[in-house]
Amino acid sequence: MTLADRIDALLPQTQCEQCGYHGCRPYAEAIARGEAKINQCPPGGAAGIARLAALLDVPELPLDPEHGVEKPRMLARVVEADCIGCTKCIQACPVDAIVGAAKLMHTVIADDCTGCELCVPACPVDCIVLEPMPLSQVDDPAHADAARAHFQRRETRLAREQAQRESELAARKAEVTVTTETNPVLAALARARAKQQGKP
Repeated sequence: MTLADRIDALLPQTQCEQCGYHGCRPYAEAIARGEAKINQCPPGGAAGIARLAALLDVPELPLDPEHGVEKPRMLARVVEADCIGCTKCIQACPVDAIVGAAKLMHTVIADDCTGCELCVPACPVDCIVLEPMPLSQVDDPAHADAARAHFQRRETRLAREQAQRESELAARKAEVTVTTETNPVLAALARARAKQQGKP
């Protein structure tokens, strides 16, 4: 295991971004590179800082208040009667713990929720409430491992979808270019447009 792997294994895997990084793994990598301090993770709290300090053989630090305060971990729950099915919470959830479809009621898979709270500000109708996370889930390494896997799968999927969109856009641009070059009328219009814009 790399140092980043060992650091990541000690983080709570909430993927809440309170540390200032896009998830626990990027934060772990920043700590390993010496670019981030060990006291930037509110969900990990004092206990998490102590574990990181022991691993890295550095002094413990108090939690940096710039990144938040230590508090009990919470689970999100959608108030069904108020949900308008906008999908904004689904897009915000870093571990795909919210299911639903456009214009249909959404729900949170409680076993997958990490308590990141990113869905709360994303909801335009304030229909997401927070409830205490069971203690068995808070310190469960299996829950953290599952959250890490869900986050990685989501990141991989989003990257694949982005690459596909870019590929389709490039293909459409190439098609338009070919059409313009082979169609004399379109070519003339393109030349006229370029002349108006002052291009040679």
